[in-house]
Amino acid sequence: MAKYSEKAQDKVHKALHEEKEGTLKSGKSGKKVTSRKQAIAIGLSEARKEGAKAPKKKD
Repeated sequence: MAKYSEKAQDKVHKALHEEKEGTLKSGKSGKKVTSRKQAIAIGLSEARKEGAKAPKKKD
């Protein structure tokens, strides 16, 4: 059983690509994201909002 859906994988891939290009921005502050972990978190968050199968957010 897959941990992430295809849609979630696409979102994470896109977020990582944007982070590498330097175009990925964080939420409220709009600062440039430089952390790979942060880019993955943003991708998963966007996927969850669209209803994709992704693990629940840890506390």
